[in-house]
Amino acid sequence: MSPSAPLGRGPKVRTAVLAATIDELSERGYAAFTIENVAQRTGVHKTTVYRRWPDRETLIAEALADSIATEIPVPDTGSVGEDLRALARSLVAWVNSASGRAVLAVMVSTAAGLPAPPLSARHVFRDRIRHTLPVVTRAIARGEIPDGTNPAEMIKTLVAPIYFRVLITGEPVDDNAADTAAALTLTAARARLFTDD
Repeated sequence: MSPSAPLGRGPKVRTAVLAATIDELSERGYAAFTIENVAQRTGVHKTTVYRRWPDRETLIAEALADSIATEIPVPDTGSVGEDLRALARSLVAWVNSASGRAVLAVMVSTAAGLPAPPLSARHVFRDRIRHTLPVVTRAIARGEIPDGTNPAEMIKTLVAPIYFRVLITGEPVDDNAADTAAALTLTAARARLFTDD
């Protein structure tokens, strides 16, 4: 966006700055990320950015949370099988997107010897797991999976094979990978693998 087209304040600025943050991470990476570059990309003065986000870690964490929440919505189809499949497919679409690749690059930066991402960035992923727990609790209430199922462990099991392929083996992921992860997770839940008894 050109500096000659001012954004003003409020939601438009927030949306533009968060989008520019993801773009900046995608193109330059975490180590080279600066608020000044985000401001220039957005077309606002850097003080406008600093007023809302006092440091780059705060800005990056909010941009990551916003990207994940927007691109991986929590489904509520009325069927745990459909919910798990929709959640896994949204995750696959996200990790294959520019914003998803940018976020994951931040999270694995230490593996490449780059500066470690802020702890707040890791909290984004923990918070996202927390937001998806209703998929499991609703399924328990409907009697689709056993009482006592651990929601967090079930969600982690759903996403783990997708992240493993993307981050460890470098294999491509698609809807088939998502559907397989969903089916395996549901089978494990019905076999009471996520309960203490």
